[in-house]
Amino acid sequence: MRNNICVFCGASEGQNPAYVASACEMGQLIASQGRRLIYGGGKKGLMGVVADAVLAAGGEVIGIIPERLVEAETAHHGLSQLEIVPDMHTRKARMAELADAFIALPGGIGTLEELFEIWTWGQIGYHSKPVALLDVAGFYQPLSQFLTHVADQGFMRHDYLATLHVSASAEQLLQQFDHYQPTPYDRWAK
Repeated sequence: MRNNICVFCGASEGQNPAYVASACEMGQLIASQGRRLIYGGGKKGLMGVVADAVLAAGGEVIGIIPERLVEAETAHHGLSQLEIVPDMHTRKARMAELADAFIALPGGIGTLEELFEIWTWGQIGYHSKPVALLDVAGFYQPLSQFLTHVADQGFMRHDYLATLHVSASAEQLLQQFDHYQPTPYDRWAK
């Protein structure tokens, strides 16, 4: 079982109420399955929703937040553990270190940046952990289409594109994580 689930998501709630509902469901599932949430340590938006849902269901939450965001009063001080780090680079490295798997819920450029960095790290061999998109209400469909275009144009291999799990079901993604077997991937093979 992959116990430490890192969730990347927005510091706002977005326009569709389904985003909040999915973040809440994700948090409840993480807690009910005895897993731990690893996330960016914020109290606002979907970040706060998923953390609060885990805590309300009796689960454990570890937040990693840079000093600058603590100073901006966005830190969630009600977590099981809040680690304050010097910068964003340290934050992402620490989340990657703690996590067994990664899921991106809806979010903005910060969420996408975290997703692409961790997925790239897998491509070049820094980890062999699963990475997924929770495609709430079709939020990630345009991105999925673009990524297929990237592969079609020869900037990514289709077999690596297939390593990104995509589902509208949080429960299905967690099940896929538990059955995930990393396969050797040679980024430079033809």
